[in-house]
Amino acid sequence: MIRRVGHVRVFAALGSFISAVLILFPAVTDPWAWVVLRAILGFSFCGVYITVESWLNDSATNETRGRAMSLYLIVQMIGIISAQFLLNLADPAGFLLFIIPSVLVSIAFAPILLTASPAPAFSESKGMRLAELYRTSPLGCVAVFLLGGIFSAIFGMASVFGTEAGLSVRQISIFVAVIYTGGLLCQYPIGWASDRMDRRKLILGLAVFGALAMALGALFFGSFPVILAAGFVIGGVANPLYSLAIAYVNDYLRPEDMASASAGLLFLNGVGAIGGPLVVGWLMERFGPAGFFLFLSVLLALMGAYAVWRMGRRARVVTEAASYVPIAPTSTTVAAGAAVEAGQDSAEPPRAA
Repeated sequence: MIRRVGHVRVFAALGSFISAVLILFPAVTDPWAWVVLRAILGFSFCGVYITVESWLNDSATNETRGRAMSLYLIVQMIGIISAQFLLNLADPAGFLLFIIPSVLVSIAFAPILLTASPAPAFSESKGMRLAELYRTSPLGCVAVFLLGGIFSAIFGMASVFGTEAGLSVRQISIFVAVIYTGGLLCQYPIGWASDRMDRRKLILGLAVFGALAMALGALFFGSFPVILAAGFVIGGVANPLYSLAIAYVNDYLRPEDMASASAGLLFLNGVGAIGGPLVVGWLMERFGPAGFFLFLSVLLALMGAYAVWRMGRRARVVTEAASYVPIAPTSTTVAAGAAVEAGQDSAEPPRAA
């Protein structure tokens, strides 16, 4: 689409779809209609992200790309955190909470539609074959796949958990905001550690810590402070783990293969995300609200167990690979590729194994 009609027209068209779908949600309150609307919304947001991220990547230089991608992540996370408190402005059963995001989307599109700067050239990333990608880094592929399920549970079912647990609208908005706050605050210290130690051990440590914390959350979710603590931990563990897994895969790739590999990793993440809400919904029906934390705990435990197994199968390889760069779970191949380039530019000399 971008190649045929250009960035600005695609951006405007998809923005119109997003605004229209948001208005249609309260007008057509049928579950199957919402399935279709959600699919349209997902497609449209993906196109919007590709447009924005390719524009950002084209405008940045080698010296500023890392800072630009980090700032992009921070702004995105602040927007997501702030949006949770919109729930307190009106009754969730009414129209207003759908109208406000529609208006915000329309306003957000104005800067690019009115810009005088030229649109960038668009180049689509070619994906690496999944079998080849898995042979290159089995742990990285499995971690990204499992994180897809974790992210989809957080994004799609955290509010459902809050409702089932008896939280008020205000408490639900705080809970979801705390999840993203944890992700924002923990990215950089974990990234700093990632560039100075065996990434496999860090993946293992974060997975085990997260699994134990989620197990405790499943046992004591009746206390709101415990729910908030569990939310902060899962956000603080899952978001850095995503960037960490991509950085770990890059340790085993040639620089020219990193961008294509990131496309395959994002595909695996998306496949994992499809089943997350379905499984969480079933677990919450079977075990009650505790099923939400139980699902997260099991996936993190599986990741930790697989990390232990892989550490016994292959020795650590130390290369001049790209350093850790924060990447949002919603990032497209454009942002992932830009982050890889930034990581290559800032990579430290090889360390002794």
